[in-house]
Amino acid sequence: MSPRAPVARRTKAFSSHVGLTDRIFSSASDRAMATAIDEGLERVETGLQDQVQFADVVADPFSRYLLDAGGKRVRPLLTLLTAQFGEGITDRVITAAEAVEITHLASLYHDDVMDDAEQRRGVPSAQTVWGNSIAILTGDLLFARASKLIAQIDGASAVAQSSTFERLVLGQLHETVGPSHGEDAVEHYLGVLSDKTGALIAAAAEWGIAFSGAPEQYRQPVRLFGERIGVAFQLVDDVIDLSPEAADTGKVPGTDLRTGVPTLPLLYLRRNALTDGVAAALVARIDDLVEAVEAGIEDPGALESAVAELRVHEVTARTTREAHRWAAEAIAALDELPDVPARHALVRFADLLVERSS
Repeated sequence: MSPRAPVARRTKAFSSHVGLTDRIFSSASDRAMATAIDEGLERVETGLQDQVQFADVVADPFSRYLLDAGGKRVRPLLTLLTAQFGEGITDRVITAAEAVEITHLASLYHDDVMDDAEQRRGVPSAQTVWGNSIAILTGDLLFARASKLIAQIDGASAVAQSSTFERLVLGQLHETVGPSHGEDAVEHYLGVLSDKTGALIAAAAEWGIAFSGAPEQYRQPVRLFGERIGVAFQLVDDVIDLSPEAADTGKVPGTDLRTGVPTLPLLYLRRNALTDGVAAALVARIDDLVEAVEAGIEDPGALESAVAELRVHEVTARTTREAHRWAAEAIAALDELPDVPARHALVRFADLLVERSS
């Protein structure tokens, strides 16, 4: 049976990113840039609808599923923002923005298989609807389409896309294998985030420079900005995973904890447990409950109180502080860029990513 995309959510992405640009461009003097960005995002959205179709009655419903479920389009927005340092939103910039979002979509299909996630963007994850094989193949198909789009710009860009894809896979591999003997689990995790999340956001930022004709020397600062804000973005997600407002986050609170996906609050808690009896007791309680839920002995709801306790624990506040530290480093990387409205917009972009609650 062919899947049906959630029709009510098909306008969610555009309304979401329009709200984001409204907050990035808060002054009247920025309205011309804001209008250009919104028009560019609308072009990207239309292009995405075209590019995730393969003129194949079997593949198309699967490939459109998560696109139609919504998303903030953070990565293409960043590509359009950094393009303001050059000629603005050229056709090549639009193509790159489409490619970076399709790469992100592809990674979501694969991530949900690896994490055995039940929901994504407020809808059942692809593998819970059609199984792991369909989800993996759909992700592969989208990765191929993103590579094809980038190759249409020029050959060197295809190499850059392949390098980004390599980092995504290495990040997932390192997360799956875990830290090596003697390696600090927190540092290992931050390295995973740099690869899994930071690499693609860095590419989004760099491609806006590369395909808008901006000065070559701007590429390194925006690449550093993208990677660092990418890590901050994921650390905020770690905190959001503990949020009691499931409707706002699109998933059940503590989803990562229940499925064994490492997050910084839990890694900090495990580190504290080596010397803190209270932390050790909470870790043991969480581990026992997760094991009981996996064995079917306990209902998933049994974890709610442990999630609530972790939410208010100091390690979660510490994770928020760490996210802000990475964001501050991202903003500091912009010091190499000229003091123009586009740079100010990037600073507001970073602030909004770490202040969000969903």
